[in-house]
Amino acid sequence: MYYDRPPRRNNLLSYFVVALIAAIIGGIISVYIAPNYIYGKILPAPSIYKGEIPNKQGQISIMPTDEVSAVEAVAKKTMSSVVGITTVQVQREFIWEREVEGIGSGVVVHPDGYILTNSHVIADGKAKRINVLFENGDKVVGKVLWNDPALDLAIVKVDKRGLDIADLGDSDSLEVGQLAVAIGNPLGLDFQRTVTSGVISGLNRSVRVNQYNVIEDLIQTDASINPGNSGGPLLNSKGEVIGINTVKISSQMGEGLGFAIPINVAKPIIDEVIEKGDFKTVFIGFAGTEVEQYERQLGVDLSIDSGVIVIEVQPNSPAQRADIRAGDVIIKIDDHDVESMNQLQKILYRYKKGDKATLTIVRNGKEIKVKITFTEVK
Repeated sequence: MYYDRPPRRNNLLSYFVVALIAAIIGGIISVYIAPNYIYGKILPAPSIYKGEIPNKQGQISIMPTDEVSAVEAVAKKTMSSVVGITTVQVQREFIWEREVEGIGSGVVVHPDGYILTNSHVIADGKAKRINVLFENGDKVVGKVLWNDPALDLAIVKVDKRGLDIADLGDSDSLEVGQLAVAIGNPLGLDFQRTVTSGVISGLNRSVRVNQYNVIEDLIQTDASINPGNSGGPLLNSKGEVIGINTVKISSQMGEGLGFAIPINVAKPIIDEVIEKGDFKTVFIGFAGTEVEQYERQLGVDLSIDSGVIVIEVQPNSPAQRADIRAGDVIIKIDDHDVESMNQLQKILYRYKKGDKATLTIVRNGKEIKVKITFTEVK
């Protein structure tokens, strides 16, 4: 008996239908049955069904939403303590004068109207007028209580009480890679209290801001900092101030490098200004200048690359009692290198009245060490 062979197309269609049904059944088992019955009861449960992500060698997995929510929380916590600072400075040009406006930021550090900012924001104390703008729209006249261009820090006082203050953190405990949030007024008051975020990119950085001033021990961040951000806070993930934004490098070689002064530098200054109305530092008691400048002006070669040369020693000063002499070149105070008068002044902020230090000096071409006691402040 002869039978016709079924068309081959029908066989292929049958195979396809069977495979499709098997795939559907397998999917149902893997999604609905396996996690709840097979895995964990018959077979060991894979980590994906336990809500875990494989973690090799202690690596920590962080969801991106964690960082976003942290920035939002930091902004809400600190925003009301950030202020805008506008200034008017008189500049003389030949035989006439003109007024120049400036703008920066600041942060409230005491409810009775004490505001921390940069010295350059208030024209290093030379501003003719200072106004402080608060989040609620209030505009109050400010007065400079203290400033130091070498540190680029200043404290401004306003006649206002009950202000929201920012919490101060510990800049000595920072680590590279931690969250960093900057709040300030970039490019003017049209962008008041702009929030930018990034990370701590580096620590203990040194930046030369002019011929004679190098700001040291700075915090480097990639959080966007622009003109007007100066004096505003750099914050950690807890909303604590860890630094005061001060410098931005913008060039083809270093776009987006922002720097902040560690808040621990400012803490003792804030406390003393609030308590006494001013801050005084210890001093050595001499008139001097940078080696480079001295060589250039007098046309001499001191055979030393850097340091501060002593021009005159003040009578009855710590310098005289330590037998420091005119012509000596101070190159170190304890373990801190001295390259300029500004740098020397900043080093002295580390000491209090009664503290002792060892000065390394070059005298007649020989390096010697002398002991000094800081007995006075000014």
